[in-house]
This record gives sequence, structure tokens and C-alpha cells, in this order.
Amino acid sequence: MDHIDYRHMSPVIIPRGYTKKYIEGKISYDAQLKEIVSAFGEVDKASDVVLCEGTGHCAVGSIVNVNNAKVASMLGASMLLVANGGLGSAFDELELNRVLCEKHGVPIAGVVINKVIPEKYEQTKHFLTKAMKDTWDIPLLGCIPDRPFLGCPALADMERLFHTELVCGQMHRFRHYSVGDMNLVTTSLTRFLENIRSKPARTLYICHVTRDDIILGFMSEYQRKRSEEEKPFEAALLVCGRKDKYQMADEVRDMFEGLEGAPVMVVGYSTHQAMQMIHDYTPKLNIDDKNRVRKAVEHYEPYIDFDLLLDRASAD
Repeated sequence: MDHIDYRHMSPVIIPRGYTKKYIEGKISYDAQLKEIVSAFGEVDKASDVVLCEGTGHCAVGSIVNVNNAKVASMLGASMLLVANGGLGSAFDELELNRVLCEKHGVPIAGVVINKVIPEKYEQTKHFLTKAMKDTWDIPLLGCIPDRPFLGCPALADMERLFHTELVCGQMHRFRHYSVGDMNLVTTSLTRFLENIRSKPARTLYICHVTRDDIILGFMSEYQRKRSEEEKPFEAALLVCGRKDKYQMADEVRDMFEGLEGAPVMVVGYSTHQAMQMIHDYTPKLNIDDKNRVRKAVEHYEPYIDFDLLLDRASAD
């Protein structure tokens, strides 16, 4: 978006230590409000529609007296509540947020239920529509069946996560891998090759940096499948090892120079740390990952009543 200044998109940043300074009186409450109102005014002036994305639940920001519900009230904005799928748990979570909106006089435009188990989609939509209408008189604007692919990190996400870059296979940066597709290699080279020929093509293998045999075996298997024109080789290799203790052998690293092969990434963490980091990581949509953005739009758009949303959220 080139019609607005990015400094107006996040007028109050809360880095480490910010809340302590606020409590000590070193950061002004009034100054925060002024920044928010001023930034919103600048964006509103340059835009046809303004979407304010809240951070987490409605109470986030309360420690510095600018939670999401309060900000919405200040700006005269209505609220769209989003909760993950389920019946009781989703309704309970929404109630906590609804009460805070009510306290600050924020009208709720509607609710979207996200990541619904596909097999329970119809019953979730039916019962939540009825429950919200009968209890709150608020419409269910969207009920979205879960699509796990959208939460799978791409290799480009892992580059950001581990602060590194692929040593080869850069053309595959936006290939995605699910947590369930991770495979820690602790076996012999022979067993590894048997494994790579029997497992799904898109598997993320993880090995220690001292396993030169696995690294070379991975690359040779890529070359073998490439030469025999078999099904596409979509595996990737994450080579792990703490930088202060282990380094990839120079001879092995030299083999990657100028090589356009299967994706290989070297990270400065133990195999356990790397797997845990991937497991805990939530990849974000970004403009470069065009495939995931397109898939997200195609998946969500049919399930949301945008006409009713715009009607209920209208400033008029």
C-alpha cells in the first residue's frame, strides 16, 4: 500500500520494557491516545475503507490502558470477533470479548468462526448461528472449515525463523512443509535411503551437521531421481548443529557452491531445538508467498458474508 505512511499503521509499539516504563509514569497515557487518533485520521483521510486489526483478544493492551475494545470505542469502530472452531469453547471465548466490547460501548458487527473441523462444519454453523442469535442477537458472518496447508511454513518462513538462507535449492523457497512431514534422521545411510524412497515426496528431513553421509546421500538421491525422471523430488534437508560446537565440513559445503539442487538449509541450533521452533512457529501471510495468499483468498471468500459485514460495519 503506497498511499499511506507505514508509521501510521502501528502508532503505539510495545517492545520489551515498555509496560514497565508506562507503569513508572515514563510514558504518557494521553500521548498514546493522541498517537492512535492522529494515525487513524491520516489513514482514514487517504483511504476508502479502514480495517483496524486488533492484536489478540479484546483485552490485549490493558496493561497500558489501550486495549482493543477501548481503541475501537475511541475511533468509533464496530468490532468483528474471530474465534477458532468448536461450540462451547468458542462461545465462551466470544463471551469474554463481547462483555468487554459492551463495557466500552463498541457495537459488534458479527462473528467469524475459524478453523472448524470439516466433519463438524454443518453442525457448528447451525448451532452457533442459533446460539448467537438467541443469546446476543449477533449474526454469524462466517464459518470457515480448517485447511491445514495455510498453517504450514514455507522454507522462506524457516529462513526468517532461523535467521539463515538456503545454501542451495533457492528456487524452492516457497515450498511448504507440515509439522507432520518432519523426519529426524538418526539411522544409517542405507536405512535413510530406504526411507526417502518410501515416504511422501514432500518430507522435511532433519539431520545433524556431522552426518556427512546423510547430507551427501540426500543430494545423490536428488540427482538419481532427476536423471531417471521419476516423480518430482520435493524433499528438503535441514542440517542442524550449534555453531559454537559444530561446523559443516568445508569439503561438503564446497559441493553446494553454485549447485541448483534440492533445498538444503544449515541452522545453528540442535536438532531438538530446531524441531521445537518449527512446531511452535505460526507462519504469517506475506506478499512474496503468492501461492499461499491465493489459496487463502480462494478458501475464505466463499464462507464469509461480506455484504452483511459491510452493511453492519458501515459508519452510516
